[in-house]
Amino acid sequence: MRVLLRLLAPVLGLALAAAGVLLAIEVVAAWTRLGTDQAGVIVPWPQWQAGLASTSWSEPLVAGIAIGTAVLGLVLMLVGAAARRSDIPVTAPRPEMTVTTSPRMLARLVGQRVRRGDDVAGADVTASKRRILVGAQGWGDLDGSAGKALRTSVEDTVSALLDDVPLARRPRVTVRLAQRRGVR
Repeated sequence: MRVLLRLLAPVLGLALAAAGVLLAIEVVAAWTRLGTDQAGVIVPWPQWQAGLASTSWSEPLVAGIAIGTAVLGLVLMLVGAAARRSDIPVTAPRPEMTVTTSPRMLARLVGQRVRRGDDVAGADVTASKRRILVGAQGWGDLDGSAGKALRTSVEDTVSALLDDVPLARRPRVTVRLAQRRGVR
């Protein structure tokens, strides 16, 4: 949802800025003409005014636009509410303190620690409040005992790290193995 908000915010901002620029152009043009009834510079506002003057509040088009605007506003509010931060709570040293970390920082910490292992060729890590997913790459055939040893090594490394980090809730760790090809 945060990605959607990051896309929507500039689009809505640019649309509002464009509307503001159009309004400024039309106002300045109307002031400089000093009362002449010419059409707008960019927006044909006299024709729009005539069309709106003949439109009643009880017409279906007006109700449809009002309902569409309300639905769009509700959708935008729900998207904004659903895109809350996903901070991971950490046990605070004092009760009056609140300490959190971001999933990205936890993933970086786990990734750095896992990549230090001698048997790990590379690792991709994603983290959330509930789960840490480690994609570890190792050399050679990982179907047999080498894969089991690599999985155990990565799980032990992540477990030792999570013992050191005072997380309020310990996330579940999932390890996926992949074989690194090429020269070691």
